Amino acid sequence: MTSMTNSLPASGGRDRGFFLGGAIAMTFVLMAGFSLQLAMGRSSFAAPLYVHAHAVVFMGWVGIYLLQNIFAATGRTALHRQLGWIAAGWVFLMLIAGCVVTLAIVQRGAAPFFFRPLHFLVFDTVSLFTFAGLTAAAITLRRETDWHRRLHFCAMAMLLGPGFGRLLPMPLLTPWAWEATLVACLAFPLAGMVADLRRNGRVHPAWFWGVGALLVSAMAIEAITYSPVGDAIYRAVTAGTPGAVVAPLEFPKPPGPPA
Repeated sequence: MTSMTNSLPASGGRDRGFFLGGAIAMTFVLMAGFSLQLAMGRSSFAAPLYVHAHAVVFMGWVGIYLLQNIFAATGRTALHRQLGWIAAGWVFLMLIAGCVVTLAIVQRGAAPFFFRPLHFLVFDTVSLFTFAGLTAAAITLRRETDWHRRLHFCAMAMLLGPGFGRLLPMPLLTPWAWEATLVACLAFPLAGMVADLRRNGRVHPAWFWGVGALLVSAMAIEAITYSPVGDAIYRAVTAGTPGAVVAPLEFPKPPGPPA
């Protein structure tokens, strides 16, 4: 997210408008999801410190992404470039904070009851690294604005799972809750493909790479989850913790009514 090329296509203004609108929509999904969680009492400020640290890092990235699109849409290239260097380093914080929280949840035996614990461990981790890979590709291609924007957009779409997971009726979607969030996340890059087709008469190849990365990661998640490798990873991660007694591929019992 560091620079913009000087040679934009004829539809560059509409292009920038689409990506800014998409960034606003994705920010709304995440803010709405976490706000709903708090309003319904399913989140608490009494959560452990590492949860708060993860929230700050995650929402910090959302803010960075939105600002970068605002700067790009309004021609503030210098600010876009300067914030891009911060964004590049922020990706590492995202990986660290995300993995720490995921491991802690699984080790506590506290995976959401509409996810299989092993599946939760794998898809959270693989999704994070897919996001990081797409973001790294976007940064590498920062001088190719059309590629840069689209790959960043796909990377951001990869992060929408927690937002949709708090907005969709996940218990009613069991055992396809994760698949439902994946489809919801894919709606954003698919909308980008449609927008390209309407504006330019063709779909930019960056979308195929971005959507392809999301689909390949989904297949990898399924392959790892239901393999001896996945089971071995789960046993190693949960060894000596309460999560060790939780069946990795069985849905946890839903929480009961308050006593």
